[in-house]
Amino acid sequence: MTDALAPPAVWPGADGQPVSCREKLKMLAENHVEAAQVLRDAFEDAVLMGVDEAAMRRVLTDLVAALPSPKRAA
Repeated sequence: MTDALAPPAVWPGADGQPVSCREKLKMLAENHVEAAQVLRDAFEDAVLMGVDEAAMRRVLTDLVAALPSPKRAA
């Protein structure tokens, strides 16, 4: 895994302080690895099927930007 795809060294909490709970950090790291793999696979598939790389990057960026907050009422 490249450094760019590695989980961040620090996960900032909502209060600005780093998350420090080991179980939370473990879960965050696992989720990061899984998400990176899924995004990598989707990106590679799209590009190999002829989608423009820059366009696919925008699609994936827009997808993440559009994720609803779990803190907001639906």
